[in-house]
Amino acid sequence: MKYDYDLFVIGAGSGGVRAARMSAGFGAKVAICEDRYMGGTCVNVGCVPKKLYVYAAEYSKQVKNAKGFGWNTEAPSFNWATLRDNKTTEISRLNGIYDSLLGNANVEVLNGRGKIVGVNTVEVNGTEYTAERILVAVGGWPFVPEIPGREHAVSSNEIFDLDSFPNNIVVVGGGYIAVEFAGIFNGLGANVTQLYRGDLFLRGFDEEVRQFAAQEIAKQGVNIQFNTDVTAIKKLDDGTLELSLNNGTTMNADAVLYATGRKPHLTNLLADGITLEQAKSGHLKVNDTFQTNIPSIYAVGDVIGGMELTPVALEEGMTLARHLYNGQPCELDYSNIATAVFCQPNIGTVGMSEEQARAKYTNVQKYRSEFRALKHTISGSDERTLMKLLVDGDTDKILGAHMVGPDAGEIMQGLAIAIKAGATKAVFDATIGIHPTAAEEFVTMRTPV
Repeated sequence: MKYDYDLFVIGAGSGGVRAARMSAGFGAKVAICEDRYMGGTCVNVGCVPKKLYVYAAEYSKQVKNAKGFGWNTEAPSFNWATLRDNKTTEISRLNGIYDSLLGNANVEVLNGRGKIVGVNTVEVNGTEYTAERILVAVGGWPFVPEIPGREHAVSSNEIFDLDSFPNNIVVVGGGYIAVEFAGIFNGLGANVTQLYRGDLFLRGFDEEVRQFAAQEIAKQGVNIQFNTDVTAIKKLDDGTLELSLNNGTTMNADAVLYATGRKPHLTNLLADGITLEQAKSGHLKVNDTFQTNIPSIYAVGDVIGGMELTPVALEEGMTLARHLYNGQPCELDYSNIATAVFCQPNIGTVGMSEEQARAKYTNVQKYRSEFRALKHTISGSDERTLMKLLVDGDTDKILGAHMVGPDAGEIMQGLAIAIKAGATKAVFDATIGIHPTAAEEFVTMRTPV
């Protein structure tokens, strides 16, 4: 049978765009459709704008810390509209780049939501297109629980573009998105309360890192309340939001951000009669070649779960394209993928947490360093940094590295290469540090604790 396309991609986010471009480069005829954000979550309402807002938030701390170095500055005023609008201009530029990348790769771009109406057919804006293979790369969507007044809350999709700056904001959630936005608005000058229904946020991260981060974030001024949840939101006559909490108290805020997780964005994706197998979490099930239960339909990125990170989606899209159209094996190593949480101070991590290491290995050695950075001996800040290495005592191999402190993400990227290459503690010990830096601490920790 002759199809309109070899590959039809639904979703122009990180994974979908990479798969489309690579496949077209290998000679496939490719189309891609997108109904909202060219570039997906990361470019539009995720990593990129979030990091820009993190930079903005850190300036206030820099001004505060400058006094000890002789800079007598008045507390600066912050203009929300300037940040918001400059961000929007930059995102528009990136949208255009994504359009150009696809066009230059001879990928046909269709604006509209793709709906799978047959095992080889996608409908966009009422027109049907056939393809030998269909790739689902629709990503995730913020989840807000069904509570009374939920319509008064905003998600991470809308938070970047609020009409006015919220002087009092409540962030609900305990994942990295919640933690990051609590830090952003705290740094921009808002009074921030973070509510999390569990005992401690950042579930899945190293326990010691979680505890240390909670301590340091609280020092910055974020009011963290664990074992606390919102039961209802009411909008008062003056526009203030009144939150009812599960402990029987109430709390007022100008804005409420729900960062309580994301779910696969499967709404209106499948016509009646088309069923793709899903895990209990709602993510699409795929095999080792990213194939769903329908052989002609594949899926990559956040919609299949796993580590929901932009670089992972990119790698999945690239791996699939190479496999389908360049004859390469469909192999992707998910071990030792580094990640960062851009809270204040940052968290960087690669490899196993201490809990994971001790569950798998019988002789785990921990190297730990906690200190006040050189900068803060003069700045006056009481911020502290934590670094730790986990080592298999039998093989000397590094199992995990963790850091809470400034530039943790930048530092961890270099360590990730070493750990991916199989570095041992002896290699770290033999590496001469760069002095004076915080990063040198990773090669000067000599005694296990």
